[in-house]
Amino acid sequence: MKSLLLCGVGGQGTVLASRILAQAAMEEGKFARTAETIGMAQRGGCVVSHVRIDSKDCSPLVPLKKADILIAFEPGEAVRNLPYLKPEGIVIVCDNPICPVTASLAGIEYDSRKMIDYIKSKVERVIVVDGNKICEECGSSKVVNVALVGTIIKTGAAELSEESVKKVLKSKLKPEFIDMNMKALALGMEYV
Repeated sequence: MKSLLLCGVGGQGTVLASRILAQAAMEEGKFARTAETIGMAQRGGCVVSHVRIDSKDCSPLVPLKKADILIAFEPGEAVRNLPYLKPEGIVIVCDNPICPVTASLAGIEYDSRKMIDYIKSKVERVIVVDGNKICEECGSSKVVNVALVGTIIKTGAAELSEESVKKVLKSKLKPEFIDMNMKALALGMEYV
């Protein structure tokens, strides 16, 4: 069984990414469960999506210390969700910080480099993805989620194929967005 925990901020495409991964698993004949804890996502709040692949005898929620991969769309969310990661797990983190409203109002420093350094001090395998660079190359700020899916696939840790993900993308996206997202998928894979 593979357990993936995706975390981010409302509006980043966290839930869509989890559904792409689950559907890709089902395309390969595997069993998949998903669950989300969304909270105040529409207002920039935390979003956590759980994906469990190939076990019918488990909860859809990933227990603490059981995630094979932690996929973070934002560094602060990666730090907050580290307790879910297995000791030998992988962290994939987008380096674009989204400062929480509470930190902005309090004037608290919100430094993504410090958060990523902290993650690296706690986890052996960390892959940092440059979300701004990918968005520039693809011409859209809406492709980071697909790029992170590409990074997940390329690690091999989710045991999902590029072909099944591409098939899902083609079925879920409007035709005018397919090329841009295929490029994002490929760029995400380059980080591994």
